[in-house]
Amino acid sequence: MKHARYFGLIVLMLSLAFTFAGCKKKAPEIEPTPTAGTGNVTETPVDTSTPPPPVVNQPEETEITDNVLADITRQLQPVFYDYNKADIREDQIGALQNNARILKQNARVNVLIEGHCDERGTEEYNLALGERRARASKDYMVGLGIADNRINTISYGESKPFAEGHNEDAWQQNRRAHFVAIKQ
Repeated sequence: MKHARYFGLIVLMLSLAFTFAGCKKKAPEIEPTPTAGTGNVTETPVDTSTPPPPVVNQPEETEITDNVLADITRQLQPVFYDYNKADIREDQIGALQNNARILKQNARVNVLIEGHCDERGTEEYNLALGERRARASKDYMVGLGIADNRINTISYGESKPFAEGHNEDAWQQNRRAHFVAIKQ
């Protein structure tokens, strides 16, 4: 009779232990319990190992090659500016949105924004204006969710014209921010 009372108490304690141990990662080890009426001790084996999580094979990331960068650069659109200005024109917002979308799709690619000017003005003035244009484009891209550290700027002023010529048609094409994809 004495063993039956202890057995009931042990079963109750084990039940409580298992209830509270359900939140733990490792199951508690169980002490040997006497079997009712025999006085024999039996061990209840407990599996304390947890199976490892399944291995998920992820595809290798595409290497960022010069060809990939050139392809992304071709997709990036220039942003054009008015004479002697560095303000984003309303008609250029679509180009910036396109460029932000491309960069979001290619998270391992950074961009260099080159500021350019037409040939009018001094070299020093055009370098400063080109920097303001590149910076304005960068700030807009950051506002669209592209991380600041993914965008570098440089000014070429008037030194790298896109269109050769000394007229308004050429000058309009040269007043721009040009986007170049680069590796991180």
